[in-house]
Amino acid sequence: MTDLKPISKAAIPHALEKVERYRLLNEPAEAESICRDVLRADPGNARALVMLLLTLTDQFGRGRARVNEARQIVSSLHGDYERAYYEGIVCERQGKALLRGRAPGSEVGSHGWLQEAMRAYERAEAIRPAGNDDAILRWNACARLLRDHALGPRSEDEVEHPIE
Repeated sequence: MTDLKPISKAAIPHALEKVERYRLLNEPAEAESICRDVLRADPGNARALVMLLLTLTDQFGRGRARVNEARQIVSSLHGDYERAYYEGIVCERQGKALLRGRAPGSEVGSHGWLQEAMRAYERAEAIRPAGNDDAILRWNACARLLRDHALGPRSEDEVEHPIE
């Protein structure tokens, strides 16, 4: 195993710019790697933590689930607004990933995740900074997705009952 090489603190701003570019190029694994290098150099870097969380959510539905790791990052964020807002992001993106996957029952799972996202966005909305309506925009996007895909909770007819 080869040891990882550290980056300098002076290189962090440029490295975070690269994270944004890799995310725009739809290369979240590369962006994730850079975030981890930045966090090795500066473990408390709030921007790198958020970007790492976003790179993980960019990978939802692409293999191994990263929801638990993303939620751990949310819990380490500073500020109640940030924790509520990014919890919403994690849930919303997991709901969308399930919907894209089209596995049996994915609509029900997607509904649950989107509902959880909306509750998180409502918490963020209640404590948002003045002039910041991001949580409202995300809540509306979730509401439209639920409406446009006619997503709802599992009906009583769909509940599996144990065989006696």
